[in-house]
Amino acid sequence: MTPGARAAAAIAVLDRWLAGTPVEQALTNWGRASRYAGSGDRHTVRDLVYEAVRCRSSFAHRGGAETGRGLILGGLRYAGGDVDHLFNGAGHAPPTLGTAESIDPGPAQGLVALDCPDWLAPYLQRALGPAFAPVMTLLRQRAPVFLRVNTAQATRDQAQARLAAEGIVTVPHALARTALHVTEGARKIHTSGCYATGLVELQDAASQAVVQALQITPSMRVLDYCAGGGGKALAMAAMGAQVSAHDVDAGRMRDLPNRVTRAHASVEILGPGRLQGPYDLVLVDAPCSGSGSWRRAPEGKWTLTPAKLASLLSVQAGVLDTAQGLVAADGCLAYATCTMIEDENAGQISEFLARHPDWKCLSQHSFTPLDGGDGFFLAQLLRVE
Repeated sequence: MTPGARAAAAIAVLDRWLAGTPVEQALTNWGRASRYAGSGDRHTVRDLVYEAVRCRSSFAHRGGAETGRGLILGGLRYAGGDVDHLFNGAGHAPPTLGTAESIDPGPAQGLVALDCPDWLAPYLQRALGPAFAPVMTLLRQRAPVFLRVNTAQATRDQAQARLAAEGIVTVPHALARTALHVTEGARKIHTSGCYATGLVELQDAASQAVVQALQITPSMRVLDYCAGGGGKALAMAAMGAQVSAHDVDAGRMRDLPNRVTRAHASVEILGPGRLQGPYDLVLVDAPCSGSGSWRRAPEGKWTLTPAKLASLLSVQAGVLDTAQGLVAADGCLAYATCTMIEDENAGQISEFLARHPDWKCLSQHSFTPLDGGDGFFLAQLLRVE
């Protein structure tokens, strides 16, 4: 495919997304209907689409319209590309620009430039303070690729060497002792021997830091209450814990058995109604707005609404109330989210302590993309003696 044809394909995918189709579904539908597209074409179209989703407001401003064509045009202008060369109407390229489209309105300002929805700005400004603009700027960019080294198999240095032999270049990341930042060869990870044998897993560095902060000890009985894909459960198992993984939606754990096998780990997978407490540690990696991971899942920034946020706050409170009953008398309740909205984090902990005065907060810590990984929050709670 020519650069123009790739741009036209991205425009079509974005138009479907703007009409209400989830972005991954829109990309999948295009891929199935475009068998002629090679792997390089698919990667490029995906990159164009996700860049436009991350920068929806600013690109629409620069392109003059919130359409697929406007987003791609705006992105090209933002990058300083040759607009007339790409929008030339030749072959499968987008048609040439009309008179109105030919006028570049210049860079966006304010919240539009930061690609921050107006209604969300007060929440994030309150949580981030002076870091608001720098963090929102980072959220407009592609996320780094991180690996977690399975320390049950090898050291981080040994994993680096084995990855390098397969053309995957990494550097250690300061957020966690298990974290490697991939600087070259990221697209080789899934076909690498290191991945196939469970030596490494894809996991954000801040997510790894959350697990590292939990002070896991060998043979500790741990429940990952909202396990989802099971990344944190696998990380805790690699540290020697006896891990049980649970999720109220068992379907979210459908890939976990294969991941456990690949990692040569031991994780008990429990569906709803099969919990067998008490546990020394219950980790509640709660459903949240995902604002800390909008570089990876930017669609959430535009689909979140006040009503959805209110619903999430209710779910989080309910999960905490249930999970606290599964903790042993001298055990720890850990609450984590991948959001930076204070209402979902410190605010949720304050309200929990007000409902349960027999608990106290041992520690709280917030990560933002300025630390290198995703935005995360962790609070560790103990019963009052």
